[in-house]
Amino acid sequence: MIMSVHSSIHIARCPLPSLETKISSISAAHRPRRRERRPPDDLKQSATGFGAKRPEQLWRCVEGCGACCKLDKGPSFATPEEIFTDPCDIELYRSLVGPDGWCVHYDKSTRKCSIYSERPYFCRVEAPVFLKLYGIPQKKFNKEACSSCRDTIKAIYGPNSMELDNFNRSVTDST
Repeated sequence: MIMSVHSSIHIARCPLPSLETKISSISAAHRPRRRERRPPDDLKQSATGFGAKRPEQLWRCVEGCGACCKLDKGPSFATPEEIFTDPCDIELYRSLVGPDGWCVHYDKSTRKCSIYSERPYFCRVEAPVFLKLYGIPQKKFNKEACSSCRDTIKAIYGPNSMELDNFNRSVTDST
């Protein structure tokens, strides 16, 4: 071994091992074997879990709900002036609001609309309506419609209501 002194630093110079020495020592070493870990049967991933993608829910109306027919929902919801750009739509919407806030065409005893087939376009939960009124594109329609209905049902009937349970079951079963 050769020692040199350079600026009061001692550096040891050792001969480098040859390439053959390195290869033989690597191949002679025993590496630990990797064991593949398999989760127990009861811990296997399910269809929905952390990181799993849930199937898209498809919006559908639940008969006998009527939450959307409560037209005067209070300050936490948008006003007709915030929703519509056409003054005629604002006027029509306002003409439908009864003294109790419910649509004048909504029959509370049967929970049905008396003009359902002829109802105004803004009473229809359809992709073109959501695009026109809210700027929601077709590909986001189901998600936004489901979210909107849930919010409305919670506001009208409460978060633990039968109506909300029925709606959630309906959009989940539709996939």
